[in-house]
Amino acid sequence: MTDRLEAFHAFLAAEPAPALEAVTRCLYEGLTGEETGDEEECLKEKIELVRQTRGLQSAVNVLSRLEVALGFRKPSLGLYDNALHFIGGAQKYGCTLAHTLQDDFEVTLIANSEVTREQLESWYGLDLARCRIKVVQIPYFEEREKQRGVFDAGLVELRKDNPFHAISLESGKYDVFVNNCMLEMVYPLAPISEMVVHFPEREISRFFHVGRYTHIIYNSRYTATWIAKRWRLEPHIHIYPPVDMVSPLQECLEKKRDIILSVARFEPGGNKQQLEMIKSFLQLRRLNPGDTEGWRLVLVGGSTPANPYLERIKRWLADTPASNIELRVNTPVGELKEVYRTARIFWHFSGLGQRDPARIEHFGMTTVEAMQNGCVPVVFRGGGQTEIVEEGVSGFMFGSPMELQEKTRILMQDPQMSVKLAGGAHARGLAFTKDMFMDRVRKHFSGILSEYRFR
Repeated sequence: MTDRLEAFHAFLAAEPAPALEAVTRCLYEGLTGEETGDEEECLKEKIELVRQTRGLQSAVNVLSRLEVALGFRKPSLGLYDNALHFIGGAQKYGCTLAHTLQDDFEVTLIANSEVTREQLESWYGLDLARCRIKVVQIPYFEEREKQRGVFDAGLVELRKDNPFHAISLESGKYDVFVNNCMLEMVYPLAPISEMVVHFPEREISRFFHVGRYTHIIYNSRYTATWIAKRWRLEPHIHIYPPVDMVSPLQECLEKKRDIILSVARFEPGGNKQQLEMIKSFLQLRRLNPGDTEGWRLVLVGGSTPANPYLERIKRWLADTPASNIELRVNTPVGELKEVYRTARIFWHFSGLGQRDPARIEHFGMTTVEAMQNGCVPVVFRGGGQTEIVEEGVSGFMFGSPMELQEKTRILMQDPQMSVKLAGGAHARGLAFTKDMFMDRVRKHFSGILSEYRFR
């Protein structure tokens, strides 16, 4: 009680900060058990001054801070992701952050389309029992999403007003607001705001509000470089994504089959280049029939219900029958783990032939997942992948389809090298675990919360 009273009186002695008059009486009486007196009047004066000089939202924010600082409730955290409703690495990042903090915060996952907690738990193998989900619809995008199968935030630039104003208003209802989808057009109104940047996809535009966030969290050094170049901002906190697919190496080696695996979202724009993988695989088989006999290509990934790129792949396969190529869409986490254990080689093409830095892999969560299961990565040399794969130690990198096919063929021809690199990949994959991610998240947010409570 003494600590709470000290916090309360410290607030009264501090510079004006926001709160609401309506609950000042219960705040003080609930804290002291006494009738309010001068303290209540002082607090009312401060509230009114802040409301007049900074606006009602600022008043709400300081009241929220007082309620938490004085121990009347747990702090609240709202985590927004416009793509929460389908599987993706960024969404796993956000959901793991929510999982990590749900005991210390009242966590709400904010989506724009319907998704259930059960779906999220199934996709990512997480316990989100203490998180709630709130859908905030944005009418401007609802019909477009149905037509295009994608939430294209880039369309906002063409509008006079900002349709993300609805999310900005929602952000003001929480002590901490986390923007997990790097939407630079969401203006944060919460007392504390965190922008998680997986990559700064768009240039600075009319609705650019990243500089308003308390902290910018980035997922890789590659992303940090482009935040500085593209947005002219220095990010604050580096937290690598959580990767929690670790299996015992020996168990994986015993299960290995002649499978080349790709795990990546079937993005409507084709950024992950699964069709190019199919063509490279068929060419590899055509040029090396002996080495590739019995090998299969398995393509796993999440997708929206209407996806023109996925339909294009299906039509291409129908016109070019190949029984040794398999598509698996929206695969549950249990099945995904099993295919990681059985695959020998992992392909990742993001960045191949691209000049736009946004189309190069920003980190490579699925690459690490594969490595944690002794699956040897052969990935494009660029972006965040260079922070993961050590050439000739934990996998290979390539810069052209010819180099990809040559290094893949070496792994097919040399089982001893394949086993050696599988061991190196497994060891390297342990540098990017879920536990490490959770430790970093707890450390960062505990610091935020400590300061928020006037400590």
